[in-house]
Amino acid sequence: MIENSKDILYIVLAFAILWLAIFMAWAIYYVAMILREIKKAMTDVRKKIELLEKVLMVFKEKLESTSSHMKLLIETAINVAEFIKERKKEKKSSRKKK
Repeated sequence: MIENSKDILYIVLAFAILWLAIFMAWAIYYVAMILREIKKAMTDVRKKIELLEKVLMVFKEKLESTSSHMKLLIETAINVAEFIKERKKEKKSSRKKK
């Protein structure tokens, strides 16, 4: 079996290569698990960004539809304010007459 020092060297080298192979397999496994977690995180981030984009698009559409009606709303508010102003003047003038 072991006849000289060369045989011992080969046995030690075989064990060293075995441990190196085990370590490499372990390292590759952990790198693969890390990459898998990164992929999951990126998928989640991508989904969140798509959701945010959808929300912003809805907000943009609402804002555009509101801005198209804004002129009408402003004119109506001005007319209401003028009406209220005239009513106050009429009440003041009717009180002064009494």
